[in-house]
Amino acid sequence: MYQPATIGIVSISDRASTGVYQDQGLPALREWLEAALHNPLEYVERLIPDDQAGIESTLIELAGRCCLVLTTGGTGPAPRDVTPEATLAVADKVLPGFGEQMRAVSLKYVPTAILSRQVGVVRGGCLILNLPGQPKAIRETLDGVFAAVPYCVDLIGGPYLETRDEVVRAFRPKSARRPAPEVGDGNGVAV
Repeated sequence: MYQPATIGIVSISDRASTGVYQDQGLPALREWLEAALHNPLEYVERLIPDDQAGIESTLIELAGRCCLVLTTGGTGPAPRDVTPEATLAVADKVLPGFGEQMRAVSLKYVPTAILSRQVGVVRGGCLILNLPGQPKAIRETLDGVFAAVPYCVDLIGGPYLETRDEVVRAFRPKSARRPAPEVGDGNGVAV
């Protein structure tokens, strides 16, 4: 039986949060996570404006409920892009490798990836990652960094996240791997 996991997904956009256009970040995050993880997932979703205090309070709230929080949007150099500042303000630990790798992945697709200021942090027992705002970039970035996410969640006391290898294969040291749970056929018989 796969462990259930609660994941926070936050789309940060002034225009989407006020209805100027339909948010595409939350659906893109849900779609990718559903395809990538075996775990039964509960989402805590937020669509909020680019406001540092509001982002900070949202991250604090979700970090108290979730093992993983993924944000989308607000990571560029524009004056209203304050997601990294808010994320760093609530962090217990900064994980620079996530930001470095997210930019490296994006650089394969667009030269403007060097303008991104994405960060990865830990707050309590929650990993928080800032992702780009466009659905295609969200998918590309998660494809490039998620292999390290399950083990990080293990190390901070979260549930054992099990990935679908055809989407992304989680990396764990041999000593941290668990056998895959038996999956029933619906009649109580393991298959």
